[in-house]
Parts: sequence; structure tokens; C-alpha cells
Amino acid sequence: MSENCNHDCSSCGESCSSRTQEQTSFLEPLHPASSVKKVIGIVSGKGGVGKSLVTSMLAVAMNRKQKRTAILDADITGPSIPKAFGLDSEMIGTTSDGALMMPVRTMNGIQVMSANLLLDNTTDPVIWRGPVIAGAVKQFWSETLWKDIDYMFVDMPPGTGDVPLTVFQSLPVDGIIIVTSPQELVSMIVAKAVNMAKKMDIPILGLVENMSYLSCPDCGKKIAVFGESHIDQIAKEQGIPVLAKLPIEPKIAELVDGGKIEYLKEDWLADAVKAVEES
Repeated sequence: MSENCNHDCSSCGESCSSRTQEQTSFLEPLHPASSVKKVIGIVSGKGGVGKSLVTSMLAVAMNRKQKRTAILDADITGPSIPKAFGLDSEMIGTTSDGALMMPVRTMNGIQVMSANLLLDNTTDPVIWRGPVIAGAVKQFWSETLWKDIDYMFVDMPPGTGDVPLTVFQSLPVDGIIIVTSPQELVSMIVAKAVNMAKKMDIPILGLVENMSYLSCPDCGKKIAVFGESHIDQIAKEQGIPVLAKLPIEPKIAELVDGGKIEYLKEDWLADAVKAVEES
């Protein structure tokens, strides 16, 4: 402690034992009636790489392992999780006393909370400023009845703005998975996501590359539609593992568009599921 200490840490730049002891946690408390054991964030540095798809597939895979699974859709302005599971706003409800929102359950029991479940029409835009969006994410966490959840997957919006920062600071995130695509530009985008996670002291479980290749239906050859992948090089540079390389597969789009993602039974994310279990 400095000799000139006035005991007002907010006006002091010193790093001392008193400051460490008095640091305030930004974690948003979970409602006493809720229980969530592990929180895994699914992030990307840019949009359109399949982050929501990976979130959905991971939740489905973990649910099949008889784990109680949930998805918190933090992509408030671009929510797509309900579409993948065939959910709509008429399913949303509250507890008997009206104090908490009830997450919607998918066909196989995955609990989901998303902004699109609160809209009258799924095409209505959510025109909110950053702080309001961040507040909604906190409400989804603390004002929803999450019953005995083993694994919660948080589908975050792209980038390193308000919402990812809110999730990292407000939720007890046990680890993140970064979703990428094969383009060369990705190396810079991944680095941004990695560096943000490191600054926030959030463990990085690994990388998942989506749209990695297309398998020829005749010979089985893997075709690099978007150019040669750089994911292994990026992973080596960042010191994190590659957990999966997902193909361009028409049946995935068909199932997502039909709200039947739970019918997908490929094991492309087996290593990612293992990394989540070990987090």
C-alpha cells in the first residue's frame, strides 16, 4: 500500500494487495432457482462463418450424451437458433408467479432462450443500442429459469464489441470455441478473437473451421471451394488446437431450414465435444 493511500481505489493507479482484495466481480448472479454447471461461449471474429450452426450441433451432441443442455442465444440482433430447432414465439412462457421466463424446450429437451422467441414476428428487427442489447443478455442469464443445466452454450454475435464483452464479464464462462472459415483473411480475424479472450482471461478450447471443403459425390475427393485452408497454421501460431473441419454439406442446410437440426447425426464435432467435457 502506498504511503499516500487515501483508500479510494477508484482514483488510484497503484497495484497493491488492498486493491486486489477489493476488486469487484462483474459476474451477474444466476437466479437461486436456476442451476448451470458449465458455460461455453461460441465466438467468431466475423459474421457468416456458421457460429450458430456449431452452437446448435454442439448442444445436440451433448444432449445425446444424456447431459442436460441449454442454449443462450446472445446474438440479439441476428438470432438464428430458434429457426434451426423449429421453435417460435408462441412457445415462450413464464413461471407461475411471473418472476422468471421459461426457456423453450426443443424436440429432444434442449432448453433455449432467444430474442426471436420474444417477438410477435420472427422477421421484426431488433433496433436497440449496445447497452440495451447487453442488458438483454444479462436478463436471459439471470431472469430465466435454467433447470439443472450441465452445459450451456452461448451463441455470441461476431466481433469484439459490447455483447461479447458483456458475456465474458457477466457470465462464468468456462471456455470458448472460435469458429472460422477457410479464407486467408481469417488469420487476422481469429487473432482478434484470441487476443480478446486472453485479455479477458477466458480459456480457449480450440478452433472449428466451417465450410472447410466439399466432398465430391462421385469420387469422394475433398474440394477446397473457398481456397486452401489456413486453419492448421493459424492454430500453430496461436498455440490452440483444431477441433473440427466441417464440410459444405447440403443436408445440413436442409435440416436447419426445416427446423430439424436435431436429426443430424454426423460426428464431425467429436473432438470439440471432448474438449467441452474436459473444460
